[in-house]
Amino acid sequence: MSQKNSEGKRSARERLQEQRRQEESRTKRKRTLIAAVVVVAVLGAGAGIAALVAGGGKDDKKKTAGPLVAPQGATGKDTVTIPVGKPDAKSTLTVYEDFRCPGCGQFEMGFRDTVRDLEAKGLLKTDYHLVTLIDGNLRGSGSLNAANAAACAQDAGKFAAYHDLLFKNQPQETDDAYGKKSRLIELAGRIPGLDTPAFRKCVEDGTHDSWVKKSHEAFSKSSYHATPTVLLNGKDVYGDQANPLTPDKLREMVTAKAKG
Repeated sequence: MSQKNSEGKRSARERLQEQRRQEESRTKRKRTLIAAVVVVAVLGAGAGIAALVAGGGKDDKKKTAGPLVAPQGATGKDTVTIPVGKPDAKSTLTVYEDFRCPGCGQFEMGFRDTVRDLEAKGLLKTDYHLVTLIDGNLRGSGSLNAANAAACAQDAGKFAAYHDLLFKNQPQETDDAYGKKSRLIELAGRIPGLDTPAFRKCVEDGTHDSWVKKSHEAFSKSSYHATPTVLLNGKDVYGDQANPLTPDKLREMVTAKAKG
């Protein structure tokens, strides 16, 4: 073999080796780049998951009910009772009501004037317990929002007037009209001195939502399971269909108690 051919083969072999080294170098750089991209992607995904978790935590906090704030003057066990009337009245009417409950509306329509008259005469004190049964049965938030608004009215010393107004304007059971806080504020404008910035903030913020839920939980744990539940001096006087209560009967019983 001539020296020239030998040098040619060696040169070709060297070029081939150089090409292989370059290819290996490119491959190595490519693998390094891919690995880096994967790491970044994983870290990015982890950061995304962390953001979702953090975001979820924030959302959960937003959904969590605020601190339990009882309305001014609330009494009784767990402060879930709103009293109306003179504390020293000889008779106490205990009423469990839901502002979306049609049966409660019927009771109010039939007995409101008698109850308010007996309260005004100092013969009767009424203890109201606000319940949210219809929200649970038919969905919506009208029971809760209306009860919170009534508690806000209690803060302003106008519970009875606002309570009565809500029942006078009670929507159909399937109509969650009281789920709109603007409607509750609109009705408050019909009661002199109630539609104030403080009342509006209380309604819009749901200041007493946790308290309302506590009131409903207390009702759920009781032996009563329907609204309205009406007790006179601890005795159920409204649920007996065989001996239905009338406004006249209520007046007679309360008057007799005051005399006795």
